[in-house]
This record gives sequence, structure tokens and C-alpha cells, in this order.
Amino acid sequence: MRIDLAPSDVDAVSDLALGLGALAVSEGPPPRRRDERETRGLPQVALSVLLPPAVVPEELLSKIAEILAWSDPVGFQTHWISEQDWVRVSRDQFRPMAVGPRLWVVPSWHRPPPAPAISLVVDPGLAFGTGEHPTTRLCLAWLDRVVRGGERVLDFGCGSGILAIAAMKLGARMALGIDIDPEALAVSAANARRNGVHLTLCLPGQAPPFAADLVTANILANPLVELAPTLAGRTRPGGRIALSGILETQSADVGRAYAPWFDLAPLRQESGWVLLTGRRR
Repeated sequence: MRIDLAPSDVDAVSDLALGLGALAVSEGPPPRRRDERETRGLPQVALSVLLPPAVVPEELLSKIAEILAWSDPVGFQTHWISEQDWVRVSRDQFRPMAVGPRLWVVPSWHRPPPAPAISLVVDPGLAFGTGEHPTTRLCLAWLDRVVRGGERVLDFGCGSGILAIAAMKLGARMALGIDIDPEALAVSAANARRNGVHLTLCLPGQAPPFAADLVTANILANPLVELAPTLAGRTRPGGRIALSGILETQSADVGRAYAPWFDLAPLRQESGWVLLTGRRR
């Protein structure tokens, strides 16, 4: 699939496409046109998105448009490409990656770095669950900074379980992962076994009552705003929270939602995405 975009949209669309199942993304100049009139502000970049057969281009673009709050439709073109060994091609893109002073994300087919590095073993697939997406990297780096050992951790919207697993490997005492998708809980359990740690996993209505020392939620801005009272109630006084899945333009709204309960720290940013952190009063 090829999408013509304004340069300001390229990073966000690339990250979201990978997070929604694209195999690879590349950019280049758009083809020459007879009609150079503006569509969405005179597109200057052609984004090529490689999709597996199971991902429908229209559905992927609709999800991206919803997340980025695009009001105008975006045109795209598709064409079939010859069959290749996409497993090998995909694997060649991933290497062990340091996400903090202690923590590395390591594809399962690579040899982990030697101790004292702490290796989080994953099979890259969806970028939101493998450390490839900026929002995940921001959260992993935060955990690397704040986990000192013995903490009780809540990961709300755990997805692949990568954040809860990272917390356990960094020394947390226990980690609870909550997700609305039962399949995500099954994936989290399998990833926990692969990394030799135990997670408590459940749907939102089944969560045991406890106040966490550390809370992470890497989802999207609108759900984070709605969940503010719930996540505040799950954080002990003096505990810390990390919120991501937030575009820079959305950070003020999310910050206002959590300000009644948390003293918020300065934002951390990567590729237009924001990590919002705070300490519970």
C-alpha cells in the first residue's frame, strides 16, 4: 500500500502502521502528477507500507485516521508483490536493542547480551508488543529507571505483557496485567513463561483489590482520560504512574485528567509520542 502524506504525518503514520500489523514501512518522494493542486496540504512524501494478506488496507487506514483524528479521507494505492520468505525478511530487521542502562529487548533467535544485562526475550510481530514502537520503548526505559526491587506493579492494557514481564525481570515482587482482550492475556502468559517469570493476568472486572507501587498504561489518549479515576485508585500514595500511547498534541488533555491525584513530571518524547509520569499524592 502507498499513502501520500504531508511530512508532518510520516512518523506517526509509520509507527501506527507497524503497530497495527504492517511488516515494514519505507518512505520516498511522491510520483510526479499532472495536477499539483493541494489535497491534504500538498503531499510531499510517499509512504510504502508492506502488509501481510490478513491485514486489510482500508481497515488499517481507517484505524490510523481515527487515532490521528483526520477529518478528510486519505487516498492510497495497492499492488501485489512477489512472494518472498517474509519470516526471514522480517527477522533481518530486528536486532537486540538496549532500552535502558540495564534492560535489553532481544528477539528469540538472537543470543542475549552477557550479564549484567537483563534480557527481555520477544518474538517481534506487532510493534506495540515488542519494544519497537516509541510508546513501548518510553515505558520500558521508565521501568528501567524506577524499578529497584520488591515493587507491586499494575500494567493496565497489558497487550503482549512486555511491560509487566520487564518489571518482573528488573526485580518487581509481583505484576498484575489487565486487558479487555482474552487473547492478549493468553499471549502475555506465553511470553511470561518464555521469560521465566509469573504474571497475574485477568480481565478488568476480575482484578484483585490492591494498590500498586508502580502503574503503567500504554494505550491511547481517550481511554487514558476516562480511566484516570480508576488508575489513580489503583496507585498507592507515593506510588508512581507512567502513561503512554499519547501524541504530543494530546498530552495536555491527559495531564489535566490526572492532575487532581498526581504531581506530574516533565514530559518525555520520542517521534511525536509522549510519556506522562507522576507520583500519587
